[in-house]
Amino acid sequence: MKKSRRTFTADFKARVAIEAIKEIKTISEPAQIYQLHPNLITH
Repeated sequence: MKKSRRTFTADFKARVAIEAIKEIKTISEPAQIYQLHPNLITH
């Protein structure tokens, strides 16, 4: 059976982007918290 694609709200994307811009943590740390691939955060 096929997995359905996850959709992300604009609020979620903004939260992740702000955390990446702050550079308090490495890219891999928020990726693990939000269950995303680090490449998605850098994009």
